[in-house]
Amino acid sequence: MNNNILLESGTGELEIIEFIANGNHYAINVVKVKEVIEMPSNLTKLPDPKPEIAGLILCRDEILTLIDLKYILTKRSAGKLGSKVIVCEFNKIKVSFNIDDIVGVHRIRWDEIRKPDDLSENSLAVGNILLNGKVLIMLDFEKIVTDICPSVGISEDRLIQVDYKDRSSIKLVMADDSALIRRLLKDTLTKAGFKNLRIFDDGKQALDFFEELARNKGENFIEEAQLLITDIEMPQMDGLTLTRKIKENETLKKLPVVIFSSLITGELKHKGESVGANAQLSKPEVSDLVDTIDKLLGV
Repeated sequence: MNNNILLESGTGELEIIEFIANGNHYAINVVKVKEVIEMPSNLTKLPDPKPEIAGLILCRDEILTLIDLKYILTKRSAGKLGSKVIVCEFNKIKVSFNIDDIVGVHRIRWDEIRKPDDLSENSLAVGNILLNGKVLIMLDFEKIVTDICPSVGISEDRLIQVDYKDRSSIKLVMADDSALIRRLLKDTLTKAGFKNLRIFDDGKQALDFFEELARNKGENFIEEAQLLITDIEMPQMDGLTLTRKIKENETLKKLPVVIFSSLITGELKHKGESVGANAQLSKPEVSDLVDTIDKLLGV
């Protein structure tokens, strides 16, 4: 799967794979996908497995956990597995998802992704896409994996790793569309001593805030916001486009930007560099986030 064309320099576009599970249409960002394969015949069942885990498969000499996405979506066994497997990489792990079929690949804009009505921490939907008269649901694959195995993502366990220091004078801005990530990051940063946090659930809201600050306060905007932490995948405006627009703004360009995303991998890191991000971290690295903020702000 060639990911090099995606979000090359914060163009506001992405490619999605449309797929079917249990008769419904869903979407996943191509940048998460390593490849799509036929369901292997060599499925290895695990002893005493969780119902969400179908077993282990062998893919190009790698042993991968196969998640039964149809069970995840309905909380009941479909009786048999689908014919296709999506192999993904995020949060520094590889994992595979069993589905029924692939429909195709579509290029869309982030602002075409509508926020779902259910923005609760338990929601598996991060956005809805109206495409050719159909509604595609974008799923939160990181949450699916973290719910099964909390150690691979941001979870409550990681909050205790943060050392406290008085950082109450520092004003941070955060943009992330996941209610769970927003809460856990807020708890983490508060435990680290940060008290001034302004939080948005998409990149467009964050950009509007910064542009208004720049208009009203000019170069002194930095008194109200010393650093931005942004996810990449967000409805309305993604984090790479948000970073590029900030770095292209003559007033805002000195604002330090940390991209904090499950999509930070060796082969994708150049995307953040191309839009001028000051640092990039993968979402499990919660304690590293605090250290990075301290380093960028000289705390």
